[in-house]
Amino acid sequence: MPDAPTLDRERVLWKAGYEGVAGVDEAGRGCLAGPVVAAAVVFRRGDRIDGVTDSKLVSRRDREALAEEIETTAESVGIGMCSPQEVDRLNVLWAAMEAMRRAVTNLAAGPNYLLIDGDRCFPDPAWPYETVVKGDQLCHCIAAASIVAKVTRDNLMRKLHQEYPAYSWASNVGYPTPQHYEALSEYGPTPYHRHSFRLS
Repeated sequence: MPDAPTLDRERVLWKAGYEGVAGVDEAGRGCLAGPVVAAAVVFRRGDRIDGVTDSKLVSRRDREALAEEIETTAESVGIGMCSPQEVDRLNVLWAAMEAMRRAVTNLAAGPNYLLIDGDRCFPDPAWPYETVVKGDQLCHCIAAASIVAKVTRDNLMRKLHQEYPAYSWASNVGYPTPQHYEALSEYGPTPYHRHSFRLS
C-alpha cells in the first residue's frame, strides 16, 4: 500500500502565501449511469486528518466516517456535478472537468490555489493551479476531495436505486457489473444512463 498522502505540497504553498489551497478530485467517470461528481476541499493551515487517502483504498464504512470528519474539519467543501445528459453532450472527460470547475466555484471560502488530481485542469481557471498525477495518493487535500466526491456520488446512486432497483445501484453505484448489464438487457436504459457509453 502506498504511503499516506502528505501535506508537503500544501506546506510549500502556505509558505508562499497561499492560504486557501483547494484539493480537487472527481468520481464516477467510469460509470454507466449517474452524474460525474467532483469535490473541492480547503483546509486551514496545518490541518490534517488521519486515515485520509485515495478513496479507492478505503472501505465504504471508513470513507463515510472520513467524509463526515472532512466536512466538519475543513474550512470549506464544494461539490460540483454534471448530469448524464451533460456527460453525453460534453463527453465524460470534459464533463469531469466541468464538475471540478463547479466544485471550486461552490466553495464558501474562495481558494487562491488549486491542487488538481490528474494531468489536466478545466479551461480558463480563475486561480493558479497545479495538476498532480495520482494526487489522491500523494496530497492530503486531493485525497480528502476524492473521498467526499465518491461518498457524495455513491449516496446519490443508492437513493436512485430506490427508484430503479433492478439495476443494483445500491451495490454497483452505476459502475458496469454483470447484474447491471443484465438489467439493461432486460429493461433498457433509464433516464440516468449515459447513452454515449456502451450499454450492452
